[in-house]
Amino acid sequence: MRVRVIMSAALAACVLGLLGSTAFADGYKNCTKLDKASWKPATDAEAKAKAAGYEVRRSKVEGSCYEVYGVKEGKLYELFYSPEDLSLKHTIAK
Repeated sequence: MRVRVIMSAALAACVLGLLGSTAFADGYKNCTKLDKASWKPATDAEAKAKAAGYEVRRSKVEGSCYEVYGVKEGKLYELFYSPEDLSLKHTIAK
């Protein structure tokens, strides 16, 4: 009986751990395999977002992508650009 309770608690902890980690994963992470030394500047990704009509709030590196946070028509978006060619790979509306 005691082993069953311990195993159930361990299983529950594992499931909650997996659910928690996926809940905090905020987006797309695979944009390029190119070495970071060859990436185009992050400011170029921000400029592409501005040219597309977004008010850029901030940007960061997420995995191998530039993640640009922008507002368009009152709605927040996460835009994922390839640092290799600045192509838009993924968009998430918040």
